[in-house]
Amino acid sequence: MGGVSGELKDELTKRLSSVLDGSWTLRRIERLTGGASRETWAITAVSATGDTRELILRRDPPGREDARRIAMEAASFDEAARIGVPVPDVIDRSGDEPHPGIGAYLVMSKVPGEALPQKLLRDENLAEVRAALPYELGRILARIHRMDIEAVPNLPEHDPLTSLFDEYLTNGNPVPTLEAAFAWLLRNRPPATGKAFVHGDFRNGNLLVDAEGVRGVLDWELAHVGDPMEDLGWLCTRTWRFGSPHPVGGFGSRDDLFRGYADESGESPDPEVLHWWEVYGSLRWAVICRMQAAAAATGGDNTLELLAIGRRVAECEHDLLDLLDVPPHDETETPPATPQFLGAPPVEELLGAVREFVLEVGAGADAKTRYRSRVAAHVLGIAAREALFAPAVRETYRVRLAGLGYRSEAELALGVRAGRDHLDDLQVAEVIRGLAANRLKVANPKYR
Repeated sequence: MGGVSGELKDELTKRLSSVLDGSWTLRRIERLTGGASRETWAITAVSATGDTRELILRRDPPGREDARRIAMEAASFDEAARIGVPVPDVIDRSGDEPHPGIGAYLVMSKVPGEALPQKLLRDENLAEVRAALPYELGRILARIHRMDIEAVPNLPEHDPLTSLFDEYLTNGNPVPTLEAAFAWLLRNRPPATGKAFVHGDFRNGNLLVDAEGVRGVLDWELAHVGDPMEDLGWLCTRTWRFGSPHPVGGFGSRDDLFRGYADESGESPDPEVLHWWEVYGSLRWAVICRMQAAAAATGGDNTLELLAIGRRVAECEHDLLDLLDVPPHDETETPPATPQFLGAPPVEELLGAVREFVLEVGAGADAKTRYRSRVAAHVLGIAAREALFAPAVRETYRVRLAGLGYRSEAELALGVRAGRDHLDDLQVAEVIRGLAANRLKVANPKYR
């Protein structure tokens, strides 16, 4: 149990002994990798009579507790179970205030199944269930949208586009692609299809799946009142396909998703409305990436991961420009051969060697260190590619931006916001697509 404070272990032991009845001890408590905004811990609890329970602890990082949101999430699990959505049982939860020694938290039963997207999409043992998932997910979403809003305290309600723009403004500089996406969403916004409970993060990665199907829907921390089509659009956002060509979480077709939703709810989703929500979903993920990068300033043991997530905005730009039918840009800049004024070998070669060393050291470490070493290696790869391409890109786009009458990309973004420039202007579109393409070449050249 290295890395676990004595206070956390002691307080959890007391709470579990209280809610499970009898005397329980913790044989194992281990923090799991992943999760940029909330900690997840695996717990094995053993009773005095020899019974064993496998549990999951979810809690806010110390110093960033939000007890009201945790309470909302716990109540969402309760209501979801009532309506027939597969979810873990909530065993214990904090109250209106963080619990001394544990914080704002909930403890759930451990549900069988696989959540790692790469395994879900590639494991041959799950091939049969994969084909059936879009239909099943449609039915599950229809049930979620029947959940009783009044049964869940502190459930937020807001205008999705307005609140997203407000978050965008407070996290980072203006970006032309994102400005163009906001403008398109505002011009093409469809009427609301309804007012319902929205999961808010229903996607591949937050689903536990085994050969029998979906065993658990996880991570309800972003639940809110809104348009039910938001959940369907988020599920179909390209980010959550993890390289698969299939639009519904990488599993299958929208037609099967729509059929499942209609069979459960009696209402057939409109493909054009769903397209609007897919554009919104890609833009929302871009804003979340910016928020995560900004959160790194507060420190903590996941700072490196948060900073790395910030560079994923480039993937969102690529997706948004595809969704908005902007032609692809194949002419990413080729770095010229330049004298090594600052010494040889060049910096990209040095960073590449450090990257290999970090991966080698991490390979023999514990799971948490292995995960961090992979994140560190990814960041070193970004730094090496930026060192290689930045000078040529900087000069090329200084000239191209000047041709549009701007001194910087931020000025172009504000021109798009003001309505002076549009993606239907070929020259503007080429500059915006070119900037995004070069950022993606640095951040994640394998992304498609």
